[in-house]
Amino acid sequence: MISHHEAIESFKNAMFDNIGYAPDSIIGDGKLHRVKDTHGKLNGAYVLHLDNRPAGYIEDFKQGIKQNWKMEGAFMPLSQLQKQMQKAKHHKQEVERQQAEIAKHRESATKALYIWIPAPPAPANYPYSVKKHIGIHGARLGRGNTLIIPLTNSKNEIVNLQFISETGGKRFLSGGQKKGCFYILAGNTDKILICEGFATGASLFESCGFMTVVAFDAGNLKEVAINIRALYPKSEIVIAGDNDLSGVGQKKAIEAALAINGKYIIPATPGHDWNDSLTMEVQNA
Repeated sequence: MISHHEAIESFKNAMFDNIGYAPDSIIGDGKLHRVKDTHGKLNGAYVLHLDNRPAGYIEDFKQGIKQNWKMEGAFMPLSQLQKQMQKAKHHKQEVERQQAEIAKHRESATKALYIWIPAPPAPANYPYSVKKHIGIHGARLGRGNTLIIPLTNSKNEIVNLQFISETGGKRFLSGGQKKGCFYILAGNTDKILICEGFATGASLFESCGFMTVVAFDAGNLKEVAINIRALYPKSEIVIAGDNDLSGVGQKKAIEAALAINGKYIIPATPGHDWNDSLTMEVQNA
């Protein structure tokens, strides 16, 4: 008879075989769990069921790997007491994980203010803004001649920073909060536009004058939209998504619009965001 521990170890080995890494502790609760890869990025995920015959699912988003898993042989299910003990263990681990995440967020928020407050305004001729045909819109200049964009939460507190290099490379503070956080280009709030990137937001704002909110990536559009709806309940909100070749930008824009009973717009040209499309319109005018 295969034990609970043996099933987990077998599944862990399957993760190593298929995607090249696995977490130290695997939770067999039938729920989706995200996993950091060998570079510390949340590119992996797994689901493991241990109710009857052990079965699961393994995925690496970056490598494009999806693999189902099922264990052969007779399995010895956990007793009711063992299940309760396992549930309590998982709950403790989740609480500890959340507490560690909150601590990291606080540390990064303190660091963000330390960097942001003394930073000088970025020059109008900053290479990235010139390349993207946009203004600076409150961005500041950081170490290594990077453009700094602050991320604020719904309480208007700076909790993280995005750094954009002269060539467009982007990174955030390690451990900083991003989910539900945003950067606002203040304007007329009768209509509010929510988009992914800073350059896209700048182009939209410059073209229409309405408040524009930068969510920083497609996966954050929904959470930001929910927060902005709570702050501006009477405004019309439009999600300005990217026309990604992968379809991700369109999908996330629609999800965000549905979550707040809003609208969405997508550039007509495949592979374009609104910075691409609006810049092209200006150049062709």
